[in-house]
Amino acid sequence: MSEVSKNKMQKSDFYFDLPQKRIAQEPSNPRDAARLLCMDKSTGALSHHIFRELPALLRPGDLLVVNNSRVLPARLIGHKEPTGAACELLLLRQVQGDVWECLARPGKRMHEGTRVVFGDGTLTAQIEKTLEDGNKLARFSYDTTTLYEKLDVFGKMPLPPYIQKQLDDPSQYQTVYAKELGSAAAPTAGLHFTERLLQTLHTAGIGLAEVTLHVGLGTFRPVKEDNILEHKMHSEWFSVSEETARLIRDTKAAGHRVIAVGTTSCRTLEAVAARYGEVCAASGETDIFIYPGYTFRAIDGLITNFHLPESTLIMLVAALGGYENTMRAYRTAVEEQYFFYSFGDAMAIWDMQ
Repeated sequence: MSEVSKNKMQKSDFYFDLPQKRIAQEPSNPRDAARLLCMDKSTGALSHHIFRELPALLRPGDLLVVNNSRVLPARLIGHKEPTGAACELLLLRQVQGDVWECLARPGKRMHEGTRVVFGDGTLTAQIEKTLEDGNKLARFSYDTTTLYEKLDVFGKMPLPPYIQKQLDDPSQYQTVYAKELGSAAAPTAGLHFTERLLQTLHTAGIGLAEVTLHVGLGTFRPVKEDNILEHKMHSEWFSVSEETARLIRDTKAAGHRVIAVGTTSCRTLEAVAARYGEVCAASGETDIFIYPGYTFRAIDGLITNFHLPESTLIMLVAALGGYENTMRAYRTAVEEQYFFYSFGDAMAIWDMQ
C-alpha cells in the first residue's frame, strides 16, 4: 500500500498482527534494560539498542520533555447499599470538588442515586448522573481532609486490562519523576528512565523539561469508526510552565532538538503550539488528534512505547515517522520479538544522522 491519503485513511490501515505473548506483563528490571528500536524519521532506517544507551543516541543541547503526571490509585472496589452487591468505580477525572467522572462496573446496574461503600465505610460514593458514553458522575464522601488520602488506603493501581499480573510494587507503574497527581493511566514511555540514567543524560549535556497532562482512559479508547477522521478524542487537562516554554524556545533558537518523551508530552506541546503559534505557558483541556498529514510545530522527535493496532497512538507515531516507515518498523518489532504496550520496549523517532 502506498502512503495513505489524509482524507482516505481507514482504521484497518493501522492494523498489524501481534501475538499475545509479545504483550509485556511486567516492567523491565532494571527499567533502562528495555530494548530500544530507533527509526530515522527521514529515511525509515532502523537500528536496535538498549534504552540505557539513549545518551549516546542524542546530541548535547537536545531537550527531553517529560510528562510529570502521577497515576492515582483510582480503582475502587466496593459494594452497593443496601444489596451488598460487588461493584467497582475507576476515577477518570475530577469534574468539580468531590464530583468525579468514573467508569463503573457493572455500569447498567448503577443508576442515579446508587450509594457505594468502600473499605470500612469511611469512603462512600453516590451516583449523580449517567453520561452519554455510559460513564458516571459520582460524588464522594470521606472522613479525611482530601479524597487522595482515602485513595492511598483503599485504591488500587488501574493497570490496563491486557496486564494480567498484579504488581509487587505499585511504584513500578509510576515514572521516577512523577509529581502531579491526576492520571488514570501512566505516561508509559517514561517508565524506562531511572535516576541514574537521568543523571547520565544531564552529564552528557541533554536537557530535561516537564509538562503535565493527566492521562485519561479516553486516550486508549478504541477507534470504532472505519474512517479515522470521524473519531472523537476525549479531552484531557494539561499544563505547560513558563520555565518549560522558555527551555523549548531557547533549545530551538540554538538549533537543537526538542524530543517528546511519550505521546502525552507530544500532544501537550503540539496542542499549545497549534493554539498559540508557539509553545508558551498555558493550561487547559485538549482533545488534539494527531494522525498522518499533521504538521508538527513543537517537537523534532519522540520516544514512545509500541502501541495497540488501530489505536490513535500508532496513528500519532505514523504522523511523525511516516505511515510506511512506521508500519514496517512495527512489523520488524514483532519479528525481532520486542515487547509491546505499557510495560513493553521503546521506540525512538528522530533524524538519526
